[in-house]
Amino acid sequence: MPASALFTPFTLRSTTFRNRLWTAPMCQYSVEKRDGVPTDWHLAHLGGIARGGAGLVMAEATAVAPEGRITPWDTGIWNDEQRDAWARIVTFMHAQGAKSGIQLAHAGRKASTYRAWSGHGHVGHGEGGWTPLAPSDLAFDGLADPTPMSQDQIADAVVAFGQAARRALDAGFEVLEVHAAHGYLLHEFLSPLSNDRTDDYGGSLENRARFLLEVVREVRREAGEGVPVFVRLSATDWKEPLGWTLDDTVTVSQWAKEAGADLIDVSSGGNVADARIEVGPNYQVPFAVAVRERAHIPVSAVGLIVEPGQAEEIVASGKADAVMAGREFLRDPHFALRAAHELGADVDYWPAQYARGTFAARP
Repeated sequence: MPASALFTPFTLRSTTFRNRLWTAPMCQYSVEKRDGVPTDWHLAHLGGIARGGAGLVMAEATAVAPEGRITPWDTGIWNDEQRDAWARIVTFMHAQGAKSGIQLAHAGRKASTYRAWSGHGHVGHGEGGWTPLAPSDLAFDGLADPTPMSQDQIADAVVAFGQAARRALDAGFEVLEVHAAHGYLLHEFLSPLSNDRTDDYGGSLENRARFLLEVVREVRREAGEGVPVFVRLSATDWKEPLGWTLDDTVTVSQWAKEAGADLIDVSSGGNVADARIEVGPNYQVPFAVAVRERAHIPVSAVGLIVEPGQAEEIVASGKADAVMAGREFLRDPHFALRAAHELGADVDYWPAQYARGTFAARP
């Protein structure tokens, strides 16, 4: 039977992934103490997916500062207690053979909101919330008015990303991803729909990308030469020609590569509430193709990728170097092992404890 492209190893710098079916970062909003410290829920969630055969398990958007959380229930990595709690989770993931990654994030103007099952909209100061920070005083529809960041606050945020990267590495994470998508802080600086600054961080594309590139360089400095650094970008605001565009994404991907990025995790949207997005299977894959072909950098593809054959075609045809699946791993943490069986890939990482449940062991 022919080999599966999806289940061939992939190497970036000193890290080799056992396959190219990876887990996208998925927020769990499950830190009930609201202190940013990951819990047993995160161990079970991420550990189960690692046990299920994913090549890379990417932890959720993890705040580099308290005010960078999307909700008060988010995980963080701005202190050593959080680092040590992550280390326990990472150790378990490694024991299952998966590579571990973490998405370093700052929510910007979309911070201090309720999780879906606890409320709606902005969490006020009296309820443990805070005033969000942003490039400008332009609020996301339905959320609180943010405070525009000073240049000193931007510089502090760059340092916070670097310190978070160091803690992540000390916890054992093998991949660092800078979150610059989905309308969060770095994306807000990139897009003219959320950035109307007139200083060195606004106006031209070069200026709007300055903050992101400073963060990428700082994270690369902490990562050294061996650790892969990813950047997640929204390829478009879905408001062309007014907002952030695919052409902008290609250009900034090239700049991010020069700054030390190894792979662009290509998504889209999230920066404005009234975007009209045509959703369907593989709907974001063409964006990944464009970035890979025009920016000459490895990419991962996302967007309603739910079937093994679908993921296989994306990788085998050269549209992307890897596939990141999200909701399918929530439905089936063993999606990767199931995909290996359906694609006829011979993998040796079924957990011994589950051997009786392998497809080959069926009567």
